[in-house]
Amino acid sequence: MGKVYLGRDGSGLVVAVKVLRPELAHDPGLAQRFVREAIAAQAVRSPGVANVLAAQTEIGRPWIATEFLTGPTLEEAVERHGPFDGNGVRALAASIARTLGDIHAAGFVHRDLKPQNIILTGRGPRVIDFGIARPEHGLTLTTTGQIPVTPGYGAPEQVLGRRVTPAADVFSLGAVLVYAATGRRAFEGAHLAAVQYEVVHGEPRWDGLAPELHALIAPCLAKDAAARPDPRGIVAASGASGSGRVWRRGPLAQEIKEREARTRRLTAPDATDAPALTTRRRVLTGFAAGGALLAAGGGTTGWWLLGQRGSRPKPDPFAVPPAVKTPQARLLLADDGDFIIGESVKALWTLPLVAHQDSAAPLPVRDVVVLGAARGGIAAYNVVDGGLRWEARDMLPGHYLSLDDRLVAAIDAEGTLRTFVPSTGEAKWTVRADAAALLAADRDAVYVVTKDGRLRSVRRSDATIGWTAPVADTYRGKLTPPGAVGGGRLVLPTSEGHVLAVSTSDGRLAWERRWQAIEVGIRPVVQDGVVYLNGRTLTARRVADGREIWSRSATDIYKKPVEWGPASIHTGSVYAAAGDRPERSRAGDGHTVWTSWEPGDNTAPVLVQGNGVWMIDEKLNGEVNTVNVETGQQAWTFPLPAKEGNTLAVDGNRAFLRKRSLALRAAGLLRSTSPEPVPGRTRGSGRGGAAPATHHSGTNPTCTNGRPCRRETNTPRPGGIGRGRTLARSSPSVGSPARTTPCAPSSLMRCMNAS
Repeated sequence: MGKVYLGRDGSGLVVAVKVLRPELAHDPGLAQRFVREAIAAQAVRSPGVANVLAAQTEIGRPWIATEFLTGPTLEEAVERHGPFDGNGVRALAASIARTLGDIHAAGFVHRDLKPQNIILTGRGPRVIDFGIARPEHGLTLTTTGQIPVTPGYGAPEQVLGRRVTPAADVFSLGAVLVYAATGRRAFEGAHLAAVQYEVVHGEPRWDGLAPELHALIAPCLAKDAAARPDPRGIVAASGASGSGRVWRRGPLAQEIKEREARTRRLTAPDATDAPALTTRRRVLTGFAAGGALLAAGGGTTGWWLLGQRGSRPKPDPFAVPPAVKTPQARLLLADDGDFIIGESVKALWTLPLVAHQDSAAPLPVRDVVVLGAARGGIAAYNVVDGGLRWEARDMLPGHYLSLDDRLVAAIDAEGTLRTFVPSTGEAKWTVRADAAALLAADRDAVYVVTKDGRLRSVRRSDATIGWTAPVADTYRGKLTPPGAVGGGRLVLPTSEGHVLAVSTSDGRLAWERRWQAIEVGIRPVVQDGVVYLNGRTLTARRVADGREIWSRSATDIYKKPVEWGPASIHTGSVYAAAGDRPERSRAGDGHTVWTSWEPGDNTAPVLVQGNGVWMIDEKLNGEVNTVNVETGQQAWTFPLPAKEGNTLAVDGNRAFLRKRSLALRAAGLLRSTSPEPVPGRTRGSGRGGAAPATHHSGTNPTCTNGRPCRRETNTPRPGGIGRGRTLARSSPSVGSPARTTPCAPSSLMRCMNAS
């Protein structure tokens, strides 16, 4: 489907460049998939492949640059030097099987393994053209005809058009080994259809195959995919030794050395230096006039300059730049006149119509805040002024997380895990993980749920699949991200209120806690070897084995049990809402430090930033409440943009508030000398305080004027905190002036300063 040229990048690295043919480049879908899947294939990191180095579109022509390999294909080697001996076949089987294992671990199925796609180099066999098409496409991009597989090498399930698995590559390997051992194809016929019939219904041709190789190859060619061995089994069965490496001995080794010498001559500086002003367009035009397949043993060479002379090589996908410094907002202080106790404050900035309805909570990462974008994908905004930094349109808007504040991880609709530099959006490593959702990440791995409901670990060190583990039927399809990770355990909540912890080394179940919650969602937090769980109790457990350290239940003022909302940990304290009352408890023993009278919902986490504790109150007053972290007394409020679906995140002395709609608002607390007035309250009167650990619920009372007002307890607050003012806050009457906001409350994202 394309021509391959010898080229080099700005650093002088010799590469093979495959350019899509002009007649195929006009198909937008094919061209886009050609480049997109080549980029995804960069996730395969193995000594047995031609690593993909770059892929993009130039002058309307997609191209892929891969590591250049010097040597003949397996087909050429057998044609010129004859079939391999028994030891050579065993060595070939072991080498290719290891490579297939690496490809499968990265989430790919090769789908077109054949002698022409195996190059024999001085360092061993290398597989090319891997992973460029995936099973769901029903198209092999390395073939330009209508046949989805190479006749005689594709597995029966491929010939029949069924979904393929890694077992299809094992079948192809068996056919390749027959060719290497005999010089003939395992399946032959008078015409193409006859060959495909033999693959599905016939038996392989064993003529000329040494009997001792039959036991190694025959299982690979089983019609039933489930009956074929996996790559590890093939390596074990091969019994290969170093003496079998035919690419290092005899005439084949000599040919490889000659090719290497010719390549060195062709790529010497005096032969390759192009005029400094040579453009990519001129070079590409020269290719169109007629290049040759040097990688496959051709003679005449075309050149593709990947950047002009002196340009930099393509950045290493694992070379993450140093994290930028988080620009801190100035803390607001009541003593400095920055705000009036109990009053509302103004936003730093507001962005209307930017958030996707499926967006997760805003994700602050250093100098940007990331969220699901209204137009699809994810977007990053400057935390200082809300300016758009970058977008990644093909990502899912509801799945993203931070990797140590150094990278943003996200997944696309096809399950590929991708990473980006937070400040710039520069794409880094990718993994074909078949991910449906992101769970959590630690220094070693990113943990995901696959589309078929399994748990999967993706190694961050080399962007490969670490392990894949099944989930018990009880929990399959019921995991509810996010999870938490630490102490060698990945802790996961379920939609039914259960909690399970699995080992981060292999995904095996370590312990479980059933019926931790009935009504609220569980959001575990792990710190210093302890996991904190909300639900029917607020409990601390050893993350290693689930053993309880302490546990607390809660009731309202009517002694009715209430559930705890998601917790957060800050400087040795646990913050969570018991029913609608936020509490601060000691992390070590669960002892109550204070209980706030300011309401918060137990459906959202209680967050700490600056000198304040932040919580969303959707049910009672429709506002964000902020209380002093030391006392639990109120600092200020901020009106919610919607009655429900609000999410809150904090970082860098800022709070980010988003409404769940086709909009995003970032709100920040500015120094304000004239905060918005709150109806029914005298400016500067103050409101709120800390109270003993009792909780209450009930219906909204009415004020003396008959208007609905803020719900409070029916008993005075201890200590006379109200200082002679009324505890009720009235809503404005019909016709009274309405409070204005910077943008429509149904579609926004706000950013606020912290106190």
